[in-house]
Amino acid sequence: MGFLGTQLDGGMGSGRWEKWRPTVSLVQHEDLVIDRLELLYTPRHEELVQRLMADLLVVSPETQVRAHALDLADPWDFGEVYSALYDWSRAYPFDPEREDYWAHITTGTHVAQICLFLMVEARFIPGVLLQTAPPKRQVEGDPGSYTLIDLDLSRYDAIAQRFAREQQDALSFLKSGIPTRNPRFNALIAEVERVAVRSRAPILFTGPTGAGKSLLARRMYELKKARHQVQGPFVEVNCATLQGDAAASTLFGHKRGAFTGALGDRAGLLRSADGGVLFLDEIGELGLDEQAMLLKAVEEKRFYPLGADREVASDFQLIAGTNRDLRSAVAAGRFRDDLYARINLWSYELPGLAERPEDIEPNLEFLLGEAARELGRQVRFNAEAKARYLRFAQSQEAPWRGNFRDLAASVTRLATLSEGGRIGVAQVDAEVARLRWLWDRSEAPAAPDPQAELHTLLDTETLDTLDLFDRLQLAAVVQVCRQAHSLSDAGRRLFAASRQRRQVVNDADRLRKYLARFGLSWDQVAAAPPG
Repeated sequence: MGFLGTQLDGGMGSGRWEKWRPTVSLVQHEDLVIDRLELLYTPRHEELVQRLMADLLVVSPETQVRAHALDLADPWDFGEVYSALYDWSRAYPFDPEREDYWAHITTGTHVAQICLFLMVEARFIPGVLLQTAPPKRQVEGDPGSYTLIDLDLSRYDAIAQRFAREQQDALSFLKSGIPTRNPRFNALIAEVERVAVRSRAPILFTGPTGAGKSLLARRMYELKKARHQVQGPFVEVNCATLQGDAAASTLFGHKRGAFTGALGDRAGLLRSADGGVLFLDEIGELGLDEQAMLLKAVEEKRFYPLGADREVASDFQLIAGTNRDLRSAVAAGRFRDDLYARINLWSYELPGLAERPEDIEPNLEFLLGEAARELGRQVRFNAEAKARYLRFAQSQEAPWRGNFRDLAASVTRLATLSEGGRIGVAQVDAEVARLRWLWDRSEAPAAPDPQAELHTLLDTETLDTLDLFDRLQLAAVVQVCRQAHSLSDAGRRLFAASRQRRQVVNDADRLRKYLARFGLSWDQVAAAPPG
């Protein structure tokens, strides 16, 4: 399939057979049979098309030639040509299981050739490109040469390898160059990389405080900027710091006099993020009014600043972060269902550091290098000290409640106090003691007796039917659930060992079914007991 060459395919009288005509040359190759030729042309060249079709019949009577008139007012107008080709290709009865399709790009205007290229690249035409060339010496009947170009890049090993290297570089960049080992985290980052470079839709990161949501959002932005996919800045705000009129003013801006203290106009962070990325950390802390305004801004790219009677525009990509379960917030009426649906297209839960014990060592090395650069001197563990630190850090004794913030602070202390750039056993022992004290909750008000909490969930008659074994087990499960930030997180903690032996892992479903045995739901169990 291809366009009529109004100059190259033309010619009058018998002399036309002495020249190379690209469309005619397609059927002149002895080793090639064209079953069907779809010839695209504009109506004003009807006479030339009829002559060409007659010549094709003479050379190759077994080739069916079908002419298709495209009503193009200007064959050099890209929009017009692309639209006409798109409509034609969508209506064409392609059958790639039985037929091979070649798109001839030697004839037609340069715009027509580009549009054919794009049709093949986008797979609207499920075939390959065909480029023809005249013979080096004009000899009557010599068809010249032809070349097929397959735009499926996966078929080209060298190109595929370059793409693979580029993707690996992007994954390493998103992980700050840290060779992480946790399979779940690595799979998450691999998908985030694909989404980062292909989508501008909102993205939601959930997970505990210090799990790296802010860092990953900034890395995504820098990756997009390196690929020229964003031009504007990265704007970050912690929504937990926004209260009252200041929240709407900070985000959406205001006009002078909009409220007491509004002495001048303010652009707001959404306008500052125009053309870039806006990262709203702890988005669950936003008030309902600000949530409604944000929904309009995300969907329409327009919004009203406080006190304004005209809308302003800002085209930004939203990345949101939260350590809350927004589903529970929606159910409780604290978060808008429509906003949650809008920002939940791409949702990723970042695991805490305690859930990634195998990643503690590479992060330790990375943070030690960062601390050494800041201190301006080399800092290293001795072998025994490093082994002792990792043994504690990867054990159940280390909850890492502050996640990477706790680890970074720990490494900073070790590096700063090291003598001669060497971290020894005594220093590690002191740091482990400090961490134990930091995470010790013994001086805090005693937690209620786990079995006593069951009375807030089950009536006395039901409890009396349970064996002591079942009561103790259920009480322990409830305690874990109330320490977790989601049903999935609780499931992973409870089934950490057995999940490694399962081919299909659904910790949340296992926990849900266990609770259902006692007539309990996640919302009932996760809720804080009455004070």
